[in-house]
Amino acid sequence: MTADATRDAQTGPSTEVGPPEGDTPLRIALLSYKGNPYCGGQGVYVRHLSRELARLGHHVEVIGAQPYPELDHVGPGTVTLTELPSLDLYRQPDPFRTPRREELRDWVDALEVATMWTGGFPEPLTFSLRARRHLADRVGEFDVVHDNQTLGYGLLGLPRLGLPLVTTVHHPITVDRRLELDAAEGWRARASVRRWYGFTRMQRRVARRLPAILTVSGSSRQEIVDHLGVRPDRVDVVHIGADAQLFAPDRDQPEVPGRIVTTSSADVPLKGLLYLVEALAKTRAEHPDAHLVVVGTRPARGPVAEAITRYDLADRVEFVKGISDQELARLIRGAQVACVPSLYEGFSLPAAEAMATGTPLVASTGGAIPEVAGPDGRTCLAVPPGDSDALAVALVRLLGDPALRRRLGEAGRARVLGRFTWEQAALGTVRRYRAAIAAQGRSPRKAG
Repeated sequence: MTADATRDAQTGPSTEVGPPEGDTPLRIALLSYKGNPYCGGQGVYVRHLSRELARLGHHVEVIGAQPYPELDHVGPGTVTLTELPSLDLYRQPDPFRTPRREELRDWVDALEVATMWTGGFPEPLTFSLRARRHLADRVGEFDVVHDNQTLGYGLLGLPRLGLPLVTTVHHPITVDRRLELDAAEGWRARASVRRWYGFTRMQRRVARRLPAILTVSGSSRQEIVDHLGVRPDRVDVVHIGADAQLFAPDRDQPEVPGRIVTTSSADVPLKGLLYLVEALAKTRAEHPDAHLVVVGTRPARGPVAEAITRYDLADRVEFVKGISDQELARLIRGAQVACVPSLYEGFSLPAAEAMATGTPLVASTGGAIPEVAGPDGRTCLAVPPGDSDALAVALVRLLGDPALRRRLGEAGRARVLGRFTWEQAALGTVRRYRAAIAAQGRSPRKAG
């Protein structure tokens, strides 16, 4: 094998920009009410999908609110950002702030404040209303509008304006609501959760009336049908993926003995970090050098903080946040094990990114994770969600078996390259754009 062929096998397909995939380049309005890539999967989706759409020759205008997305531009197409600001009521260091009177611009701003004051989360609704108003003045400038899980009432007016609409639902937020209600202690906490997630009633009503929905996995598709009541024939699956160029093996980077890495919002029950901390305490009996690096914010209090104290793990659990994609890739490559302990995932980018680096994976079977991680023992070690004993058994096994780590890492990398890349996601998404445009009897106009 030549040196070039060896390098291609390790890093995946070439990054060279090719021509558009054939038809007229599209002018795409990509809506995102929260777009920062450090604030969850929605921001990652916007950044990588917009880049790959531009690589294919399309023109993408991301229209978003705070925290604004970070965008890349690669290819013959373009990626631009239009800021559509909210009141940013949840910004740090003063979340749930009350804005000054002079900050209120119109009735939508007043609605945003009033909803926050009553314990609700207003941004999906208020962003959708601002987006509809903004797009109504720019109807002739776009061939298609792509909503990234806003599911607000304002979207329902876009098809009437002649704008074909495609909406991505990563997974129904009703799943988060159910898990947080299960974890809430006392009637006051449960009432607070119900108020906060009041917007899910709107999202259910809107989803049933949308012309085209994309989702990222077969598991999420079934949840959308079951939880939101959407007809199955209106939901298409387009898998997302990892940046296989960035998240790639590097044989020159040594492993850190005992390092386990995970990505998690510490006290969000959905992410299952509590069970991983409990598993780490059990793993250290067999592997005293075992330690955990969490990509996320260290909790000051709550179940995870209490578990770290209870098991005397303060010096064995490290939290890192705000790191770049390059730093994240190096962190994962240096781990002996990557872990996704989530109770539920609509797709699981952390699993795909870990596998792309060739780092062996321990993953729960919650939601769509098996769809991404693949068969137990062939591309990962799979455990039931919420089972710290099973997690500990898998971690002990993998930390103690270098040959198994190497075999799972190589198989995981091959699975990602074959199924889960952003280029494949962009191609599949464009096919849905063109179907939505055709359904309205329109043809794309050539960009000026």
